[in-house]
Amino acid sequence: MDVRLRDADEDAARAIATALAESTGDTVRVYVGDSSEPAAEVPPPTESHEVYDDSLEPTEREHLLRDEIDDIYRGGPEKYVERLEEQGKLFVRDRLDLWFGSGEGDAEALADNGGVKFEDGRFAAFDDWHPSSPEVSEDEDDRLPADGLLTGAAEFEGRSLHFMANDFSVKAGSMAEKGVEKFLRMQQRALQTGKPVLYLMDSSGGRIDQQSGFFANREGIGKYYYNHSMLSGRVPQICVLYGPCIAGAAYTPVFADFTIMVEGMSSMAIASPRMVEMVTGEEIELEELGGPRVHMEESGSADLIARDERHARNLVAKLMEYLPDKAGEQPPSQPAEPAARDPSALDGVIPESPNEGYDMHDVVDRVVDRDSWFELREGYGKEILTGFARVDGRTVGVVANQPAERAGAIFPDSAEKAAEFVWTCDAYEIPLLYLTDTPGFMAGSAVEKDAILEKGKKMIYAASSATVPKQCVVVRKAYGAGIYAMSGPAYDPQSTIALPSGEIAIMGPEAAINAVYKRKLDEIEDEEERAEREQELREEYRRDIDVHRMASEVVIDEIVPPSELRNELSERFDMYEDLEKELPDKKHGTVF
Repeated sequence: MDVRLRDADEDAARAIATALAESTGDTVRVYVGDSSEPAAEVPPPTESHEVYDDSLEPTEREHLLRDEIDDIYRGGPEKYVERLEEQGKLFVRDRLDLWFGSGEGDAEALADNGGVKFEDGRFAAFDDWHPSSPEVSEDEDDRLPADGLLTGAAEFEGRSLHFMANDFSVKAGSMAEKGVEKFLRMQQRALQTGKPVLYLMDSSGGRIDQQSGFFANREGIGKYYYNHSMLSGRVPQICVLYGPCIAGAAYTPVFADFTIMVEGMSSMAIASPRMVEMVTGEEIELEELGGPRVHMEESGSADLIARDERHARNLVAKLMEYLPDKAGEQPPSQPAEPAARDPSALDGVIPESPNEGYDMHDVVDRVVDRDSWFELREGYGKEILTGFARVDGRTVGVVANQPAERAGAIFPDSAEKAAEFVWTCDAYEIPLLYLTDTPGFMAGSAVEKDAILEKGKKMIYAASSATVPKQCVVVRKAYGAGIYAMSGPAYDPQSTIALPSGEIAIMGPEAAINAVYKRKLDEIEDEEERAEREQELREEYRRDIDVHRMASEVVIDEIVPPSELRNELSERFDMYEDLEKELPDKKHGTVF
């Protein structure tokens, strides 16, 4: 490389040549003025000029740091770590290895990272407990590694996510100032990245004896639920419960989009049994107060129940097959599979009588891809099935009346269950398939007291506001406001199609005849003649509400041969994949 300078002495020319030779790796000749001879010529540095010695080993500083990290990985006091096995659950770092590492529950393997990308805040509260810190006792009971709460990022089934996990060996997984700070940072970063969040909860709630600095602060534990609210519908939030989650800890699972409880291990409640007894005088065991059965069958707060820790992981892995990373992305698809049961036999599954029960699962199995049906909240509001599935590889959310349970009538619990599922599907761009066979909303004083109108309103609101593609199939009866709640013609579905067994009416034949003709029928004294007249009226009414009449009047789009329903739905979902649907310009509705 040749460089010419206007003016420079020999020392300056050599300094410039040396610097350029080192940076470029070339021989540099520096000329001054009009001279044809270089004032300095410097070859590139040779290997003997290397500054760095790669043979150096880590110093004592790094070894000390690694020893401190290993000590943190031990968890809380040894007696509490050992007690976890008696309780049938894993130490938190073994749990992270089960989720993200070798899968063998090996904390040492996890220390080499495994599927954990990184951890934040391992040294949280370090100065408060570690013996290397000044004025800290060496009492084992004072250990607070990571302040009892782990956060970070990990690779799970090929996808990146944020995670938090309570360490139950540290103060029963209770939450205190440093752990709260870590939790909040993790949530806020999830808002920025648009990655799913996994909460592995095992917490007794706020650390009462250390509540200063985190309980009511602007950036304290209350901010958890603010952040949950901001994350809601932005990214999937999935919570797995591994122990008693009481008071503040119990809000994270109910704020999450999906909550999994583990049998014999999980519980959640607004207050502990001891507190309940103190406040109300009621004596109750934790399992009865807030165990998995309570929240699956009574409150509806549990979406899935796992048999053990490994099963919980498998359920979440399956669940995430249907979910995008964030709002605005399309849900994952899979290679198409045939239906589990023969679609051509669908018509034989549906009874001729509108009042005869049958299992809607038999319909689902003939419509969706084999092994793709993933039911949620199975034990709650059993009159409606909700779950994810695939139709020719495409993810859909299914809302289906269940005639095997109380004739498929819509009760308050099932209306609420359906509304919340539809709302979640709409948030994550999951198309909806409604399979309709219902006599409508249940009537009576009991359901009125349980807010049938309020909860029914939510179901109708969700159907009205969902902007994802919707297909409504009238499988058999669609009576009363049931056709509204199941996203019938008035609710902007992309199609309302029916099977030949379908009927759409204000009410069923028996109720209609009783309402309109009771007095005239009562005037017929001969019982046989009355029965014949009732049958005539019933048949006449059913002809009037038959879907052929509805198709003739273009109330519905099409009547489909049952054996072709699966293919028909596949084509319709494909056609409306890139649907554009807008809601009125407003801040938000007032229903939920």
